[in-house]
Amino acid sequence: MTPRRIAPSTDGTGRRVGIVLSRFNNRVTDVLLSGALDALARHGANEERIILVRVPGAFEIPQGVRMMAQGACGRANAPIRPDAIIALGALVRGETPHFDHLSAVVTRDLAQIAAETGVPIADGVLTCDTLEQAMERAGGKGGNKGFSCAMTAIEMANLRGLLAGGR
Repeated sequence: MTPRRIAPSTDGTGRRVGIVLSRFNNRVTDVLLSGALDALARHGANEERIILVRVPGAFEIPQGVRMMAQGACGRANAPIRPDAIIALGALVRGETPHFDHLSAVVTRDLAQIAAETGVPIADGVLTCDTLEQAMERAGGKGGNKGFSCAMTAIEMANLRGLLAGGR
């Protein structure tokens, strides 16, 4: 028996992609955003179909993602509902347990929103011990997490389309 294989492409042509970006730790998040935009452009996403929302910090990322996934980012008559959303932020461990609580809440909330809305969400919220580690994950030798999240968003949007009978 051979199972039917469904392999989504990484072609972003025609896809509407939302990005929710934290302003806090903007030295890191600006690099993540550049990587995400680069990946989207390289894979055919139209600049006019990319929606960027900036929020104050990591705690607000899930709130921005939920609003976007529910179509709250547009005119009242024309809500914007992206095919996928990229969440970008950087949490750097400090001297208190705040980091542990915040990183767990943000990750849990993003997964919950994806499950509730059906909108694919690529989690690009870095959780690092130091600013140097965050910069390395944002564009060092290990690549750019924003770029890889954009690729994930495109592929998952395409998978959702394929499973729904579209493209």
